[in-house]
Amino acid sequence: MRRLIEAFRTPTAGLVRGLTIANLVANIGIVVTGGAVRLTGSGLGCPTWPQCTEDSLTPHSELGVYGIIEFGNRLLTYVLVAIAIATWFAILRWRPRRRNALVLATAIALGIPFQGVIGGITVLTDLNPWVVALHMMLSMGLSAAATVLMLWVRRPPDIGGPPVLPGPVRHLVGLTYLALWVTVYLGTIVTGSGPHAGDLDARRNGLDPAAMSQLHADSVFVLLGLTVGCVFAVRAVGGPVRLAYLLLGTELAQGTIGFVQYLTDLPVVLVGIHMLGAAVLVAAGTALVVVAHAPAELGSARPRIPRTDGAGN
Repeated sequence: MRRLIEAFRTPTAGLVRGLTIANLVANIGIVVTGGAVRLTGSGLGCPTWPQCTEDSLTPHSELGVYGIIEFGNRLLTYVLVAIAIATWFAILRWRPRRRNALVLATAIALGIPFQGVIGGITVLTDLNPWVVALHMMLSMGLSAAATVLMLWVRRPPDIGGPPVLPGPVRHLVGLTYLALWVTVYLGTIVTGSGPHAGDLDARRNGLDPAAMSQLHADSVFVLLGLTVGCVFAVRAVGGPVRLAYLLLGTELAQGTIGFVQYLTDLPVVLVGIHMLGAAVLVAAGTALVVVAHAPAELGSARPRIPRTDGAGN
């Protein structure tokens, strides 16, 4: 315990980076466990909030395994809060202080309890599909913020300098990132119209599942096209091409899983993997945007400088 206190009193760069990675992993992990709650029909395993039942904080035997699954997911929120607070405190004590990183760490630490409240509202509204979609998108937002924080402690944004990529390429990356978020949101709408409501009695959003699936698939094709353009553009200017390839590879894997799950009547295992893939997709896209807009001194690659010959040298 004494060593732990000393470690946080004068945190090293390794400790801070490790905590930000844990923060990201935990935020992605709770997306997966939240999906498990939904896919096992345990969304109302604890029928009220913040207690599990009106007279008990924890589930009792009458609620069965559904109550255990739902309550277990709630407990993970406290683990997430503990990691976020540890990350915040380590960044606070880290020298030299990174003001932007501290502000973002504070936002994440405050956002997790807020996300828990939204989760409670989903229970109190009997799993209203629009509130559930909001709950999912907020989890994705926290995963994106955790990705930014992880990169910021490695490349502080406080240091000035021109961006690593030229304006047109940065704009293409930004447009691709916007398309990514549209695609993810449409995915939550598809889920809200489909069979995995989280409880047998939970209502659906009333939209046609086939039409929403087609709209979602169309957005995937647009995203893939933009990402291919990003790969060529980033490669041409000597930018972070590995991140561009990572994003494209994640999209291809995610799209394949999406089509297979649609053709096989949405098996719960594939739907769960698809939810994990969505969180990884958000993290990959966020990483590309952050590095693409980073100062040149801090970027992962140097832009190419055109060569000139003759008297113009």
